Amino acid sequence: MTKIEHILFPIDFSERTCAAVPFVQFMAKRFGAKITLMSVSPPYWYAADPGVPMVVDVEEVREELQARLGNTFTEEFGAFDVQRIIEIGEPAEELVGYAHRHGVDLIMMPTHGYGPFRSLLLGSVTAKVLHDARCPVWTAAHMEEAQKDHMEPKNILCAVDASPKSQPLIQWAAEFAKANDASLRIAHAIGGVQAWPERHLNREFEEVMRQDAKQAVARLLESAGVNAPACVAVGDVAAAVRQEAVRHAADLVVIGRGSIHEKLGRLRTHAYGIIRQAPCPVISV
Repeated sequence: MTKIEHILFPIDFSERTCAAVPFVQFMAKRFGAKITLMSVSPPYWYAADPGVPMVVDVEEVREELQARLGNTFTEEFGAFDVQRIIEIGEPAEELVGYAHRHGVDLIMMPTHGYGPFRSLLLGSVTAKVLHDARCPVWTAAHMEEAQKDHMEPKNILCAVDASPKSQPLIQWAAEFAKANDASLRIAHAIGGVQAWPERHLNREFEEVMRQDAKQAVARLLESAGVNAPACVAVGDVAAAVRQEAVRHAADLVVIGRGSIHEKLGRLRTHAYGIIRQAPCPVISV
């Protein structure tokens, strides 16, 4: 059974953080989880010259941050088991370190992707947390126009590669779907089309690749003991996952995540792209 007993919710007092509150409320209520609200301030700030860091009065910053966090979301989380933590340091390092030390089961945070330019980028803190955290990480829909009105995931899409490492990911997604009484669909994308000159010369080659992938995914589902419909798409991985999520009205996408240096492991090299383009929140396991 998927265990989510402790949720870490980083607070930076932004509009996107506020927009994520209902999702945190839903997840905590669904799993009976305690919530840690954590705000982190770096021990410096930048003056007019962005390249010149200025050391701050740590105790003064701590007191101000403590007061602000203490008065934030008091009504929204009044019915939950909540603790509020203040840290001074590098935000991503403090968040990940706390999650590892205190057995956090899920980190929930926005991506800070609003705006014509920022929509292309993940926030630096979110990117570092995704890279370093060992527990699943929930990220809100990256694009402003993609935000959904409802919090409860009823249609879950799990994007997998065809390697055996996807088996525990499929099992996690199946357990999470069962806990939420949600439907589950498996998606696999055959990427790297631009590297296949044969594709324009031999469509049969593409179909062979697709059929091989279907068989590999079917074997994965059988070994995972999961019965779920599966689809195989050909093309850019992130774009293909987005297309399948839109096509099946997914409320949540579940993907694998880990070291980006491990070649093609559990969609790891495509995780950021999937999160940027997904039309709904993503849980990276």
